[in-house]
Amino acid sequence: MKSAVRKSVYAGIAGLSLAGTVAGCAPSATESAPAESSGSSAAGTSAPTTSAEASSPAGGGSGYKDGTYSADGNYVSPNGTETVGVQLTLASGKVTDVQITQHPSNPNTRKFQGEFAGGIADQVVGRNIDELNVSKVAGSSLTSGGFNQALEQIKSEAQ
Repeated sequence: MKSAVRKSVYAGIAGLSLAGTVAGCAPSATESAPAESSGSSAAGTSAPTTSAEASSPAGGGSGYKDGTYSADGNYVSPNGTETVGVQLTLASGKVTDVQITQHPSNPNTRKFQGEFAGGIADQVVGRNIDELNVSKVAGSSLTSGGFNQALEQIKSEAQ
């Protein structure tokens, strides 16, 4: 049991290190909602639930196929490992729609995932998928870790 806890702590530290490295490039929301409690945003492992509705190559040489893709991403909150579902629609390498499926394990997670879901479209719709790295949306900062993990799965699947 101690080994599993150590591995989780090391994974959390590695995730925070990576998040700190890319944080300077990430967009952030300026809405005044309370921030999530501190905790690790290390991504857990999750089997992708990716599916494409269309398989035509994206125009403009973006390297991504147009279509709708879905994946789940994990993140660690003070309440433990949480999961958030992400569905992105791509056209010519740009996000044309985003939907979030909440998987809250408690009322606090429900609150923050709900705030995240309500504000994510403003952050990503109309942007190139390669430019996305969400750090905080509507006061929810930890949910972004799960979103970014799902985004990487979607990018991989859409190529």
